[in-house]
Amino acid sequence: MPPESTPTERPSGSRLRFSGRTLPDQRTLLSWLFAGRMLLAVAILLGGAIVWTTEPAVSFIVSIVVILAFTATAYGYWAVWLRGQVPGEVFLWCQALADLGLVTALVHFTGGSNSVFSAFYVVVIVAYALLLPFGAGAVVPVIASVAYFAEVNLTHRGVAELGFWGQIIVFLAAFGVTGVLSASLRQAGAERESLRTELQRVRLEADDILRNIRSGVLTVDGSGRLAFINPMGERLLQIDGGSMTGLPILDQLKLRSPELWAALVAGIRHGRKVTRSEGMVQHNDGRMFPIGLSTTSFERDSDSLPSVTAIFTDISDLKRLQELHLRAERLEAVAALSASLAHEIRNPLASIRSSVEQLARSARSDPDERFLAQLIVRESDRLSRLLSEFLDFSRVRASRFVPVDLQAVVMAAARLVREHPDCGAETEIKILGSRTVLDGDEDLLHRVVANLLLNAVQAAGGRVEITVTTGLAKPAELPTGSGIENPVRLEVRDNGPGIPEDVRSRLFEPFVTGRSGGTGLGLAIVQRAVEAHRGLVLVDSRTGIGTTFTIFFPARWSAEEAA
Repeated sequence: MPPESTPTERPSGSRLRFSGRTLPDQRTLLSWLFAGRMLLAVAILLGGAIVWTTEPAVSFIVSIVVILAFTATAYGYWAVWLRGQVPGEVFLWCQALADLGLVTALVHFTGGSNSVFSAFYVVVIVAYALLLPFGAGAVVPVIASVAYFAEVNLTHRGVAELGFWGQIIVFLAAFGVTGVLSASLRQAGAERESLRTELQRVRLEADDILRNIRSGVLTVDGSGRLAFINPMGERLLQIDGGSMTGLPILDQLKLRSPELWAALVAGIRHGRKVTRSEGMVQHNDGRMFPIGLSTTSFERDSDSLPSVTAIFTDISDLKRLQELHLRAERLEAVAALSASLAHEIRNPLASIRSSVEQLARSARSDPDERFLAQLIVRESDRLSRLLSEFLDFSRVRASRFVPVDLQAVVMAAARLVREHPDCGAETEIKILGSRTVLDGDEDLLHRVVANLLLNAVQAAGGRVEITVTTGLAKPAELPTGSGIENPVRLEVRDNGPGIPEDVRSRLFEPFVTGRSGGTGLGLAIVQRAVEAHRGLVLVDSRTGIGTTFTIFFPARWSAEEAA
């Protein structure tokens, strides 16, 4: 009969634990039973061979019993080990019948109730009390008692004596004790297995989190040895956690990040915790970047000094965003001041210009006076143009947001810049990308592109190649925490001389320029126009190689944001 597909209460392969000890699992018990059955069958077979000539009937019965035992064992091995089936109750009952039959045959041929081998009944009862649930296992001692009763009272025509009933009581007592103990162990094993599974699940989840979070996690024991570091921590610190685990790590950390080293040492020596702090990490190639870090310490009974765990994160993008927001706030303040000053200066300047013109046209003025008057008028016009630029800078506001094709805006701005006096025949402007629609103010977007193109042309002062690319941006391209959804990217790249180092750090500030005669308001207007669209502008410039401005805009605005 094939094993039942329904598993028993305790899955195969599980182990029962009690008071720190482990009982064999189901397959191990079955293998022991099968091995014992084979030894017993071989012993009976040898005994039958000895009396073959004197008692052929006995030898014939022995042969039948041994063949049945071999058949049951071979089938059990094929079903459990070769096919991998989980033994069910019916399968185990059949195996129990084979074992009881073999023991009954041995008892029959060795004296019946006087046979010393009747103790094998107890072995079989105990074994199947461990293999079967309590209710199903109760069948085995009943069958054993019936077989023993039949053997003693029918075959040998004996009378049930006190010793016989004592043997039956032993059968039942052995099953009772073993069955109750097995049920308790089975329940405890199931609970332990459940706890083990839950613990493994929690560990897997924790391991998955530690491997995928964007923060580095590092644990150092009280002796300064590396106890744990996750993959992100390895990348941030350029440390091979596999080879460094269990080795002193503080000296390397002191070179990589003095602030992280100091926080770990303070935790080990004084148990001090760092909640929010910042530091720098330096790589082997000299590149440095800021990190935010926090530490916590915990003590174990086996350690005299506490272990310390540090969590640290690359905050380069956060710092860049903070700088961008501060830059936008400064520009807003300068814009308000520029508007106020422009209005205050423009009216007196107009009065001065008008008065000087009238004096120059007076009949009493000599040539020197007229020359000076013309100089004053010319410089007044120059100041008036400068004030107009100040007012343009202060009036950068998005008037209305409508769907705009950014590539069409780029083409229009490129046509305008090509007609500028500073744009010579050697200037080449390439437009790449596809039609890209976003909600924006077309006039402001036009000013952004035109200012960037004209800035590249004027900075080069000669032959230059400018490439403008539009398209959708991937979220991974944006700095972390930018908050721009569905980003659109505008990239203006040139192969000019690059931005001087002394100008690069103050590039978007008003009146900062690296070009002689420039007002330094073009890029400041770009910054304010991008901020008006809730976007970000980033710059990457290398001396002698060129400059790239990358701007990210949100593709869509809600009605509340547009208002």
